[in-house]
Amino acid sequence: MKLENEDALDNLILCEQCFTLHEALPLKDGTKACCSSCGAVLYRYDSKLIDHGLALSITGLVFFLLANVFPLVQIEILGHGQFITVPKTIFSLFEYGFYFVGVLCTFLIFIFPFMVFTINMLLFTLLKMKRGKNLTKELLVLLAHIKPWSMTDIFLISILVALVKLIGYAQIHIGIAFWALMVFVLIDLYIVKRMHLFDLWMLRKRIVCDEDTK
Repeated sequence: MKLENEDALDNLILCEQCFTLHEALPLKDGTKACCSSCGAVLYRYDSKLIDHGLALSITGLVFFLLANVFPLVQIEILGHGQFITVPKTIFSLFEYGFYFVGVLCTFLIFIFPFMVFTINMLLFTLLKMKRGKNLTKELLVLLAHIKPWSMTDIFLISILVALVKLIGYAQIHIGIAFWALMVFVLIDLYIVKRMHLFDLWMLRKRIVCDEDTK
C-alpha cells in the first residue's frame, strides 16, 4: 500500500484484535464496520453519539466537582472523627514528604480525569456546531495521550479496600463525595467502553471535514 502523504493515514485503521490494516470507508448512520479477518468491530457511525457524549461529559464533570468538594468518608476512632476529602488526601502526601507519590496522585486522580472530561465536552460541542477542523484534531490527539492515565477507578477501588480493612477498628460514615465519585467512575467507564477514539475520528471526518469541503 503506497501512501502519498501523512494525511492518507487518516483513512487507515488497524484492527485491535489481529492487527490487520483496513481502509476506513463511510458508513450509514447506526451501522458498524468489522474486521475482514477476525470479525472484530473496527468502528461505528452513530450521529446520536454527539448528544449522548456531550450530556455524559457535562454530567461527569458535575459529579467530579462534587467528589472533590465534599467529604468522601468520616472515620471515627475512640470518639475522634476526621473527614477525608480527595484534596486533603493529596495534601497529606506532600505534608508527610511523599512528594513523588503526591505528584502522581495529583495528575492521575485529579488533573487527567478533569482534562479528559473537559476535552470531551469541548470536542462534542465543536462537533455539534460543526466547527474547529484543526482544533478537534488536536483535541483527539491529546485525548489519546492522556486517557490511559486517568485512574479514578483505581482510586475508588483503593478506597473500598481501605474501608473494608477499617470496618473492625472504626466507625465509618460514607459522605456524598463517595457516591459522586462512584457515579463519575461509572460514567467514565461507560464512555471508555461505548465511545471509542476511532468512532470520534470518524464523526469528526464525517461532520467537520466533509462540511468544510462542501
